[in-house]
Amino acid sequence: MNELETIEIETGSAPSATVVWLHGLGADGNDFVPVVKELRLPSQFRVRFVFPHAPMMPVTINNGYVMRAWYDVTFDGLDRRPDARGIVASQTAIEALLAREKARGIASDRIVLAGFSQGGAITLQAGLRHGGALAGLMVLSSYLPLPETLAAEAAPANAQTPIFMAHGTDDPVINIELARRSRALLAEQGYRVEWHEYPMPHSVCLEEIGEISRWLQQVLK
Repeated sequence: MNELETIEIETGSAPSATVVWLHGLGADGNDFVPVVKELRLPSQFRVRFVFPHAPMMPVTINNGYVMRAWYDVTFDGLDRRPDARGIVASQTAIEALLAREKARGIASDRIVLAGFSQGGAITLQAGLRHGGALAGLMVLSSYLPLPETLAAEAAPANAQTPIFMAHGTDDPVINIELARRSRALLAEQGYRVEWHEYPMPHSVCLEEIGEISRWLQQVLK
């Protein structure tokens, strides 16, 4: 996978922290750009938001239609079978983005990895295996992919990294039970998960954005 193209927004000069935010299936990096203003972060938070574009690939669940995706989806449902090769390839691409931020002077513990839907799955896949302690992981309307390999591959550096998980109770795309199961699996392995549920479909709501802003200020204070 080639280096990912990105959109970048900085909330102040000489950023001291980075949020790498991954979009969902079929969207692109523009998807969450409007959220930056809606977060209303205080002026002292000089943050670089990095919104990468996933690569183009055929997606089985959408009849092989080529779209931006972090991995293929072979079928829907609570027990969907993940595309392990695609997930690991995206993990590698995100590692390259994290390395680029470090090269630009942002310490690992000043980087938040975030994602919606497929992007949230890659956030957990890459973040929990990253060798340096991250500031936090934000997982929106998503789930834990490849849970069977986590215990063996997890990085001790991120054993205590704060995890924010939020999900809609009426989500028709990723059933909330899958997300709840993921939360339980993470808790069983000792991770600290802050959990939120909202009466919404596969989307983001204003109350959630408020909680995200509060949480970001907490982990990047």
